[in-house]
Amino acid sequence: MKSFICMAAMVMLFGLKANAQGCVAIRSVGGMCTMDHAENHDTIPAKWTMNINTRYFNSFRHFVGTEEQKQRIAQGTQVINHSMAIDLSAVRILNKRWSLGVNLPIISNTRSSLYEHGGAARHSTSSFGMGDMRFTVYHWLTNPDKMKKFSLQAGLGIKLPTGDYKVQDYFYTSTGTRVLGPVDQSIQLGDGGTGFTGELNAFYTLSRKVSLYGNLFYLLNPREHNGVSTARGGTPSATAVLYGSDVMSVPDQYMIRFGANFTFNKLTLSAGFRDECVPASDLINGSYGFRRPGYVYSIEPGITYAVKKVNLYAYVPFAIKRDRTQSYADKQRTTITGVYAQGDAAFADLAVNIGMSVRF
Repeated sequence: MKSFICMAAMVMLFGLKANAQGCVAIRSVGGMCTMDHAENHDTIPAKWTMNINTRYFNSFRHFVGTEEQKQRIAQGTQVINHSMAIDLSAVRILNKRWSLGVNLPIISNTRSSLYEHGGAARHSTSSFGMGDMRFTVYHWLTNPDKMKKFSLQAGLGIKLPTGDYKVQDYFYTSTGTRVLGPVDQSIQLGDGGTGFTGELNAFYTLSRKVSLYGNLFYLLNPREHNGVSTARGGTPSATAVLYGSDVMSVPDQYMIRFGANFTFNKLTLSAGFRDECVPASDLINGSYGFRRPGYVYSIEPGITYAVKKVNLYAYVPFAIKRDRTQSYADKQRTTITGVYAQGDAAFADLAVNIGMSVRF
């Protein structure tokens, strides 16, 4: 049973690749949890797990803090982001305690707005390509030969800036002139920083039909900003430079998940909670640059169907609380002007994750 729990948790771990919901620029840490069980495995445990996850969300609801700006939709001034990504993941199990993982996202984003294009007509910008790749080393802190029900695993990884963080598209001015410039931070393919990741993943079997899971993920980005202009092909304003929003920041981010799985033969139903966040301040180095910090609390139902060495799954986290917190630039502006400032961000109602994992 211990090998089967190990494999089930491996699938769970490398399912943690879904994007967050909206302009809060969280990349590749959201998630689903898939679980398989003993009767669906061969006698000899698999050495590889491959995972293909497709995710989609549409962000359009604007929030300042936890207050929704409903007038944006009524006035037709809301920003609309469509994000589609395919996450390709592989885990190589070295032995009962150690494993290696790699994740590569392929991303397609579009963003339509009025304010970025002179305010007279709605236009779109887009990005497509490879995102930031991540390599991770995992180690079981619990001994699978001794711990039959509870498993705890730690992971340390590195995120490489393989995604283009300088994607450009055309913006329209108020006179109708097209200007080439970097697209908004929320649809850039990467953040431009080499980051380091830490993970804790727990799995507890209550009975043959009921199990619990928990995940903690943190991405540490030492680079303060990537130097990409936020002026959309123009010249940053003096106030943008003054407040520190003239270039894009390279923010930290984290994700917390926990919940329960209920297994009925080959079918597993999941119910969980998810918290994804871009903090306003990074753990190390500075926090200069433009970012939309905030967090999303979601209820995360899911379903998994196991067929021998293949798991098919769908997870749809529904947002129950969205909060666009005060950014570094907002705080600088508040200090300089003496007037409290807090920007907005667009969030989605839900995200859709559909995929499959294969053991061999």
